[in-house]
Amino acid sequence: MQPLQINGARLWASLQELAAIGATPKGGVCRLALTELDAQGRALVTRWAREAGCSVRVDAIGNIFMRREGSQPQRAAVATGSHIDTQPTGGKFDGNYGVLAGLEVIRTLNDHHLSTMAPIEVCVWTNEEGSRFVPVMMGSGVYADAFGLEHALAAKDRDGISVAQALQSIGYAGDQPASVKTGAPRFEAYFEAHIEQGPVLENEAITIGAVTGALGQRWYDVVVTGQEAHAGPTPMALRKDALQTALGLMAQVREIAMQDQPHARGTVGYVSVFPNSRNVIPGRVTFTVDFRNTTDAGLDRMDQSIREACVQAQAQSGCTVGIEPTVYFPPTAFAPHLVEAVRQAAGQAQLSALDIVSGAGHDAVYVARVCPAAMIFIPCKDGISHNEIEDAQPQHIEAGANVLLQAMMQVAQGPATR
Repeated sequence: MQPLQINGARLWASLQELAAIGATPKGGVCRLALTELDAQGRALVTRWAREAGCSVRVDAIGNIFMRREGSQPQRAAVATGSHIDTQPTGGKFDGNYGVLAGLEVIRTLNDHHLSTMAPIEVCVWTNEEGSRFVPVMMGSGVYADAFGLEHALAAKDRDGISVAQALQSIGYAGDQPASVKTGAPRFEAYFEAHIEQGPVLENEAITIGAVTGALGQRWYDVVVTGQEAHAGPTPMALRKDALQTALGLMAQVREIAMQDQPHARGTVGYVSVFPNSRNVIPGRVTFTVDFRNTTDAGLDRMDQSIREACVQAQAQSGCTVGIEPTVYFPPTAFAPHLVEAVRQAAGQAQLSALDIVSGAGHDAVYVARVCPAAMIFIPCKDGISHNEIEDAQPQHIEAGANVLLQAMMQVAQGPATR
């Protein structure tokens, strides 16, 4: 018997229609969280959901939940979703694919007049990108009690507009509980379909990534303080050159990550040099460190190594080196039975699949703290994301949505697990 199939052309057309809201000249999308463009995107997606027979509820942080009722309405929902806010120079697929693949699951069930025992819900999480407001993954973070609702609502953008004000202005300040602690419903299972945002699947010619978990993260600010001096009269041996000391530490970041392959990551993404003048020895350098690893033990080793490197650099250079932790996300292991459901769905569809670990944060990482969760990755061209040239192939878009459909059906049509 031919397995149930989503309508790939319809899903692709929906992605393109949503991408027209905030479209950029280079073919990308700029639709920042809680702007008027975000409101237009939300209106389009919720209109489609209501046309598909879904009820729609909005919680106090603006998360949207679009529900197709099941034959056991008292049962916890089998959910899916992602986000529709983008980076300033974002693409068509990051986040948007996960939301519209979920909507396509519902449309397909409607097409075939199929009822599920568990309700099906599609989530649109608020401010996942963190481009306008911090913290990132705000809506799912509030839902999972990673931080409080009031803290999130008080966050302000560069113009001094708070999240609470922005929600009111676009009409998405909902009245439903925003966190499981305050009564938001937990899911029986949560799946999130997403482009990989990396090159592994494409490089291996694999269609489906069964995501087993997400890397833990530790971020730091490092400040190296030396002494500004004239570049001409000051001998090399008598300098306190903050930049040269910082460069040595930056090289150590890479070496520390290389000692724990294949899943450790080490990145210096931001550097500020003072006074940043051609003929002045730099007196202060500030830079960031981003460490990622599959285990807390691995992160702890990386933490110890960079701290030791800072102590050694200070002792050898005459500069002062300060290191300040700024972010910690523990490694996340996704629910084994849901990861297996993804593997089985890929196998049934005769699609190549690979167990893979997410190097990026996603809403599923927070949701996994309060209910079983898993992710489905598909390839993206050259592994590029957070970029206007972000791209994915229609056949991969369709394949991932079919895996999502089958995995959700496996759980929704089985016995309740919560």
